[in-house]
Amino acid sequence: MLETIGAPAPYAESRPLRVTELDLADPGDGELLVRIEAAGLCHSDLSVVDGNRVRPVPMLLGHEAAGVIEKVGGTSDLRAGQRVVMTFLPRCGQCSACATDGLAPCIPGSAANGAGTLLSGAIRLGDGVLHHLGVSGFATHAVVDRRSVVPVDDDVPPVVASLLGCAVLTGGGAVLNAGRPAPGQTVAVVGMGGVGMAAMLTALAHDDVRVTAVDRLPEKLSRARELGAHETYAPEDASGVKAEVVIEAVGHPAALETAVGLTAPGGKTITVGLPRPDARISLSPLALVAEGRSLIGSYLGSAVPARDIPRFVELWRAGRLPVETLVSSMITLDQINAAMDALADGTAVRQIIEF
Repeated sequence: MLETIGAPAPYAESRPLRVTELDLADPGDGELLVRIEAAGLCHSDLSVVDGNRVRPVPMLLGHEAAGVIEKVGGTSDLRAGQRVVMTFLPRCGQCSACATDGLAPCIPGSAANGAGTLLSGAIRLGDGVLHHLGVSGFATHAVVDRRSVVPVDDDVPPVVASLLGCAVLTGGGAVLNAGRPAPGQTVAVVGMGGVGMAAMLTALAHDDVRVTAVDRLPEKLSRARELGAHETYAPEDASGVKAEVVIEAVGHPAALETAVGLTAPGGKTITVGLPRPDARISLSPLALVAEGRSLIGSYLGSAVPARDIPRFVELWRAGRLPVETLVSSMITLDQINAAMDALADGTAVRQIIEF
């Protein structure tokens, strides 16, 4: 549980996240009680801890998780015993944004996320603790709205299922839904964290598409080559490199400027990273027009989770999307503060809490 935002690093010493016991109410109508099996640590969690993304506190963090339904509130198309993937933006299915086929974030879902509630406006955690993005997955159990989960079959392991809900949905979704590379094109990914690696793997699942990885850390580039990247570059060495589809997955102005510079005439720059609210970039609007380029913001990979997660499951089953390779380490819940340090240092791709 996070009670104070902006604690100093190293977090292993300041310990901003406290492991404690909380009361959890029964699920209301249209809600589910889920026993969490695996939860991933993402920069969106770290950005709340360090204050880059201010959320109301106290809050139980964790938004990339998977588990098994233990109890169904009211009537539902789901049943106890099913494995579900958590998604961090519920879609009401009725607002004008939900009619955009994933292009725009759900309006009520975004409002609930900002307020720290479930989609209905309810809070099921005790002691005034708020929900994180409708999930709060850093716990043994969670009560979530039905519209925050997608069921998967039992053959999908918990670790794989958890990664489908954020890293793969965001990075891979940006490739499938916003990038849509054609045979013969090049996809470049700037930032080889969990989301960037997922984007790279999804691009590699396409036939006849070349993939370029860009990162400032040599070990990240080495890992990208091991997983199949055709070319790798540090940002300062990427001058002259061009790609028709460029995914920025860092959430930093310099990374987005690098991504724009890599984009070929007629190409698309797709940004999925979440920078500080006051961050700004410098670019040439003339180049966008004269070279026919596009700059696209993609939240949650422009995805419709109920549509896209089954697509990723099929790619994984076919051996074309090795989601397991995103895992850099397995940890326990009491190691979470030190794990935030590894995330901040850029040394981890995806650390998974296994319950």
